[in-house]
Amino acid sequence: MIKLKGVTKQFGTTRALDNFSLEVREGLVYGLIGPNGAGKTTAMNILATLLLPDAGTALVNGRDVVQDPQVVRGLIGYMPDFFGVYDGLRSAEYLEFFAAAYGVPAAKRSRLIKDLLELVNLPDKGEVYVDALSRGMKQRLSLARCLVHDPRVLILDEPASGLDPRARAELKEIIRQLKHMGKTILISSHILPELAEMCDEVAIIEHGRLVTCGPVDQITRSAKGARQLKVSVAEPVPDLAGFLNQQPGVSSPWVEGLIVQFFYQGDQSQQARLLQTLVSNGWPVIEFSEVRRNLEEVFMAITGEEGLPNGGN
Repeated sequence: MIKLKGVTKQFGTTRALDNFSLEVREGLVYGLIGPNGAGKTTAMNILATLLLPDAGTALVNGRDVVQDPQVVRGLIGYMPDFFGVYDGLRSAEYLEFFAAAYGVPAAKRSRLIKDLLELVNLPDKGEVYVDALSRGMKQRLSLARCLVHDPRVLILDEPASGLDPRARAELKEIIRQLKHMGKTILISSHILPELAEMCDEVAIIEHGRLVTCGPVDQITRSAKGARQLKVSVAEPVPDLAGFLNQQPGVSSPWVEGLIVQFFYQGDQSQQARLLQTLVSNGWPVIEFSEVRRNLEEVFMAITGEEGLPNGGN
């Protein structure tokens, strides 16, 4: 549904996107993760036909954003990372304005606006002036605005930025509803744990380049090519980390009381043999398990910025 291939974009001496490629299949909620300045907004602006790429191609449902911009604009709903306040307009008037701009027949607008306000949990805000709404309400109204022409693709740039926990939860629930409606949704964010909850797949971007992409669980497992394992023992064992550090496939062990954690590059049969080695050497093992790493830890690991707890090696 969305495809970028070899996209490059330069601003002066700064290369915002550097041979960037990405593919998002239809019906997915897809997260684009990266620090500020990584190139997320530039990629989204190109998909939204607001910027021209210097090189490469960008397609939405097979239509080129450069060659067919008008067609692409009918396919997408774009929500930027800021909300332009329309002073003097009520919420319903705001949606009416954009519905008219998209050519929605006048006879259908009233019902459409009512349905959209209900979808984004603002059913009683139609007569409230836009600039009087809270930030979270403005974000949801902006999302409703993206939907007036029933686009197949939603491009949401930092939609949860600056929202309080309740507003973020409401936004996540709306995104789940939109997925069930068959929308393909591309979301950018640096709030990593939230993307893990919302997205089917994610891509990590840094310095305008794709670092890795795929299902959240797959990326979590493949960070640094290793799984993170945890061993708990019933009583102190001398030099826990030192012993583990001598075993094949083990790296960076660190100790927290009676628990030692480490990265492991062996397969499952090798992992079983490692457990057997620990037990045969007198370790009173009470737990041997894989640690599910959150997306923020994975990002730090993949981009080479991970720091281990307690000064681990």
